[in-house]
Amino acid sequence: MSIEYELLSTYDCVVGLDEVGRGAVAGPLVVGAVVIDGSTSPPTGLNDSKLLSARQRENMIQPIREWSVEFAIGEVSANEIDTWGMRTCLALAGWRALRGLTRFPQAALVDGSFDFLRLRPSFDDVPLELEGSELLALPTRSIIRGDQTCVSIAAASIVAKVHRDSLMDELSEQVPGFGWERNKGYLTSDHADALGHLGQTLWHRRSWAIPG
Repeated sequence: MSIEYELLSTYDCVVGLDEVGRGAVAGPLVVGAVVIDGSTSPPTGLNDSKLLSARQRENMIQPIREWSVEFAIGEVSANEIDTWGMRTCLALAGWRALRGLTRFPQAALVDGSFDFLRLRPSFDDVPLELEGSELLALPTRSIIRGDQTCVSIAAASIVAKVHRDSLMDELSEQVPGFGWERNKGYLTSDHADALGHLGQTLWHRRSWAIPG
């Protein structure tokens, strides 16, 4: 938590953000945002959501809720990904998560090698939600493997993963046959086989080079 403490020596609260579903071929992209103020110690067991079991992730939600100032989720649909592309949609999901907070943070930590909240200057065609946004003034730092080194980002990855997995479980009941309750929309062999037989759905990222 050294990076968070460094920021909290200057700011009252900071937010950690992480995405889930970027590499899936079906379902939404989800960004979790977890705000902390350093007033209490983080719960034990925080880690990159991919390194935890489904039960461990679910059991972490209540401790994260009690420890954090608050958390929120931002989503973009498969159709929005097809329309805007992944780079823009990462920013869009991130800002939707931030706008879902009642206490806006003073600084942000983002998982990865680049700040996905920022659009490249060369992007002219962007969603109205991102045009001229005052949120772009938020000081942000990207952290490689942040979900393993920053507790706020680890918590955000867990919150986002639990939320998206639940959505994919619900979608698997509405659209059976693709095994989304198991593969969560990623292109596993059973998902690819189903695409070959059933074709793509409205929840698939149709602009991607996938079967069906």
